[in-house]
Amino acid sequence: MSQSAPQNESHPAESEERKTPRSGPLSIPIIFYLAFLVAFVVLPATAFTAVLLARHNVAQEETVQTFTVATARSVLQSVEREIAGMITTQRVLMSIEALNAGNLAEFHEHAQTALAGTGSYFIIADDQFNQLLNTRVEYGAPLTQVTERQSVRRALETPDAVVSDIFFGQTAQEYVFNVVRQRPGIIPPQLAILTQNASSLSNALLTRELPQGWHVALVDSNNTVLAASEDAARIGEPLFIPLREDAGGTRWIDTTISGEDYKTITQYSILTGWYVVAWAPSSMVTEPLRTTLLWLLAGALVIVVLAGFAASLVGRQIASSVRGLARQARAMGAGQEIVAIPYPVQELATVSEALADAGAKRRQAETESRFLMREVAHRSKNQLTVISAMAKQTARGAADVEKFVENFQNRLYGLARSTDLLLTHGTQGIGLRDLFRTQIDPFRPEDPSRVVKTGVNVYLNVQAAQVLGMAAHELATNASKYGAFSRDGGKLTVNWNRAGGDRLQLVWRETVPGFTPPADHKGFGTVVLQTMVAGALKADVERTVHEDGIEWTFSIPLEQIDPDRDTPDTDEPEAGL
Repeated sequence: MSQSAPQNESHPAESEERKTPRSGPLSIPIIFYLAFLVAFVVLPATAFTAVLLARHNVAQEETVQTFTVATARSVLQSVEREIAGMITTQRVLMSIEALNAGNLAEFHEHAQTALAGTGSYFIIADDQFNQLLNTRVEYGAPLTQVTERQSVRRALETPDAVVSDIFFGQTAQEYVFNVVRQRPGIIPPQLAILTQNASSLSNALLTRELPQGWHVALVDSNNTVLAASEDAARIGEPLFIPLREDAGGTRWIDTTISGEDYKTITQYSILTGWYVVAWAPSSMVTEPLRTTLLWLLAGALVIVVLAGFAASLVGRQIASSVRGLARQARAMGAGQEIVAIPYPVQELATVSEALADAGAKRRQAETESRFLMREVAHRSKNQLTVISAMAKQTARGAADVEKFVENFQNRLYGLARSTDLLLTHGTQGIGLRDLFRTQIDPFRPEDPSRVVKTGVNVYLNVQAAQVLGMAAHELATNASKYGAFSRDGGKLTVNWNRAGGDRLQLVWRETVPGFTPPADHKGFGTVVLQTMVAGALKADVERTVHEDGIEWTFSIPLEQIDPDRDTPDTDEPEAGL
């Protein structure tokens, strides 16, 4: 009480500080901060946008430039791949035995078949330019001399393949080009010529996507068009864009033709001696950039207007909501019940809900904490009770301390394996199949066919897993000592299913060659099976001694193993556990 008065007295002073200008921090309404934020962000952003717009123009040009250069190179690579394929085809045809043996008729038929559908034709010519064979026409038809002779002369001087410029073929009656190579070891010299229509190269250009307004053409060393994008140029005619000596650059070049400015990019092919030329009117390149510039300026003005109007609205809404949150916080501090308020600002409404839930969640957390502590204590007592019972029953059947320690330790291991399954799958339930596999594996024989289980997928709660885990351990221990695992040829079959829709029917059946019925003595295993399983799970337990082995039958109510965790019935026979 002594501290509240000075605190209350400070409020008028603070209010007075807000009203009168003086040194030190002042409490300013949020609307002023928002207005300052708008001015601080929008005004510099507007100025910065002006700078960015200039850079944007350059960046856009560089992007288009990079793309067109890459496209031109891609076209060139596609053409070179086509020519390289022709060179390979030419080399393969030159190696055909009929040609080397001088059987031109047989070779003509073979080559026509091999080149069918490729658009290419094979020619054999001598050093006087006379055609000896041409697969474009029937064998034996009259042949003229080779039309294009420059590449033939070059081929006679080198062992490499020579690619010709475009020319009008007299036999083809359209524009073609040749790949010429001298036949090795032939005297007088002969030439193998693979010819192809220039129009077949158009696919390399038409399949490439160029920026709007751009065109591309493939020209030979004389700047004659071999192929061009749609409506860009005609095959066999000179390209109106002149070739430049600096072909192969990574930047476009400004060129003026007939008073109009163009952006051009040229790429040179070493393999063919041809060029790929891409071009566009300069106005087409700059017009989209200019339009973008205007839109950006208009957008900046709209943002300034909208930001000021939005700041005013948001300021009022936030100020009102914050004052409401302050009232809720004071109520929470006083221990009062808080009702969430749906503020128009979603984040502040979320804070209001959080404040309203905070007190309830804290009490709920305290309640859950106490419950968990009781649950831990309960589980610990249960575990200790089970261990105590194990120790007492083990002691009763042990002849000496050493035997007691061994049996008690084995049972602890079995309980630990069940606990491991609980820790691993406790939130989902422990699978009955996994439980049996875990308990039987340490005792099972090497032959997997001696252990067979079948049954539906069933998941157990904690208590059922512990009890059935101990039962499985005792049964597996007895099987290794006296039962199915103690003699060669013994077999264990474990089967379970839902009986009558409300009970789990579990059968443990051992078959033992030369079986000797055991003495009527109740050890710890029998106590676990007949007392703990029956008592803890309200199960019916029946032990049957057959001539060839022992059978245990357990009928357990599904509610005792938590049937809510059961999965759909699925029979899954499996050899081995």
